[in-house]
Amino acid sequence: MADFDIVDPRFRALVLPNAPLEKLADGFRWLEGPVWFADRDELLFSDIPNNRVLRWSESGGVSVFREPSGFENGHTRDRQGRLLSCSHRDRCIHRTELDGATTVLADRYQDRRLNSPNDVVVKSDGTVWFTDPPYGIQTDYEGGKQCAELPATVYCLDPRSGRLRAVVEDLDGPNGLCFSPDESRLYVAETGLQFAAEPKQAIHVFDVVAGTGDGLPGLAHGRVFLDTHADGMRCDEQAHLWIATGDGVHCFDADGSLLGRINVPSRVSNLCFGGRHRCRLFLCASQALYAIYTNTRGAQRP
Repeated sequence: MADFDIVDPRFRALVLPNAPLEKLADGFRWLEGPVWFADRDELLFSDIPNNRVLRWSESGGVSVFREPSGFENGHTRDRQGRLLSCSHRDRCIHRTELDGATTVLADRYQDRRLNSPNDVVVKSDGTVWFTDPPYGIQTDYEGGKQCAELPATVYCLDPRSGRLRAVVEDLDGPNGLCFSPDESRLYVAETGLQFAAEPKQAIHVFDVVAGTGDGLPGLAHGRVFLDTHADGMRCDEQAHLWIATGDGVHCFDADGSLLGRINVPSRVSNLCFGGRHRCRLFLCASQALYAIYTNTRGAQRP
């Protein structure tokens, strides 16, 4: 099997024939939430069922960053370089401070507990955006069964004031999300109901609008960007959307046209750009961690 398929000739400029897909490590249960730390030259990622967050580096291989982890899923970094994490077990978004202490940023909305925060991104104004489906509390595999108290929702949080607002409430299982490079758009994957025979699956895109009465930015003009299964997503600096899906990674232009695919032997749950010049794409693929060098760089937003 070739490492990638070129669907549109434009994809040729984004991939490198002499840079194959590499397996970096395996033997995990279910990987998620990769985030690159350029200042430490290492990748952090979650092995959710094993209740741990791991680190990988070129020189040191794999080691444990945090165990137990509260069955953390998605991660990102804030504008100060601190780690933000989505905890299934503790049903919260929390921040790892520079001294290693953890601070809960959000665990309730309107006096009800969050479900199981899944993925998280930070806008250049410091606001934190995250998805909160019930996936992590519907089984004992990823954190333990608990009762959902809220509908599946996308939230915007101001960590300075603690203000939290629901910005999308009508999706069946919001999952991965990412901003376009200029932050004018927010993409959100809808993975559907976990045990449905035919779950509703699509990628939605929203226009990001200026602050409203509570000072938080909002979303408008939501529409379906693609009718497809998607999990984690990232944009490169040219506004191409790279999505994790069942048969690898699909790359789409901002106009919605499929450019090409990276073929991976197992289901990819999430991905991120990192490494030298942010041109290495790291892939969490079921029980293994992969990477491939590309000819594009991950978006570096304002």
